[in-house]
Amino acid sequence: MLNECVLIGRLCADPSLRYTTNGTAVCKFTLAVNRRFNREETDFIDCVCWKGLAENVANYTGKGSLVAVQGSIQTGSYETKDGQRRKTFEVNCDQVVFLDRKKDGQSKPKDQWDELGTEIELTDSTEGSDDIPF
Repeated sequence: MLNECVLIGRLCADPSLRYTTNGTAVCKFTLAVNRRFNREETDFIDCVCWKGLAENVANYTGKGSLVAVQGSIQTGSYETKDGQRRKTFEVNCDQVVFLDRKKDGQSKPKDQWDELGTEIELTDSTEGSDDIPF
């Protein structure tokens, strides 16, 4: 049997980092993933990761961050107060790849052009020279 899932999407909110009673880090977040053929429809998929990966996700991503996750789908169930049985589904992440960076102190993803140099015009070079400036 095979249970493997790969998703690319954006975090709906800042990830939630907590620790179990024995000190293991666990991070939960919801990923917004556009559907393949109808990009106007979006699925919201719960994800969980553990230990060092959990701490990295909590420290380096935030609401709106673009990530790729690889893991397996796990199911669970619970009973509501009125006695109805509900099923849960989440991706247990083995790997999370950060596809953009979190700005310093902000959750908004960094613009891809922020680190490029300043713009210059060719007229700023020596005019009247027959030499090619490069």
